[in-house]
Amino acid sequence: MRGSSWLGVVVRFVVSALVLLLLGAVLPGFSIAGFVNALIAAVAIAAIGFIVEAILGERISPQSRGVVGFITAAVVIYAAQFVVPTMRVTILGALLASLVIGIIDAIVPTELR
Repeated sequence: MRGSSWLGVVVRFVVSALVLLLLGAVLPGFSIAGFVNALIAAVAIAAIGFIVEAILGERISPQSRGVVGFITAAVVIYAAQFVVPTMRVTILGALLASLVIGIIDAIVPTELR
């Protein structure tokens, strides 16, 4: 990877961590303590999502914007709490977070994430 590619990856994870912190502040059933933990959660969510997509195929990707992608994203967010010690997510919290993240993904162009 080129240097600018790495910078883009770092920026995406930092933005994802900030979104997770915001979600923790406003959504019921979703909490995370601190930026470092939110950054770890962003990496964990990306890794778990990559593994799930590798096993089940691209048709379950949240980018497909289908119900299956939405539910898969919620399951990935819910599963991340078992990797990040300070992250607590209820099923409702995971569904709401998946919805909000899906809306953000639909609004924010891929080049900016």
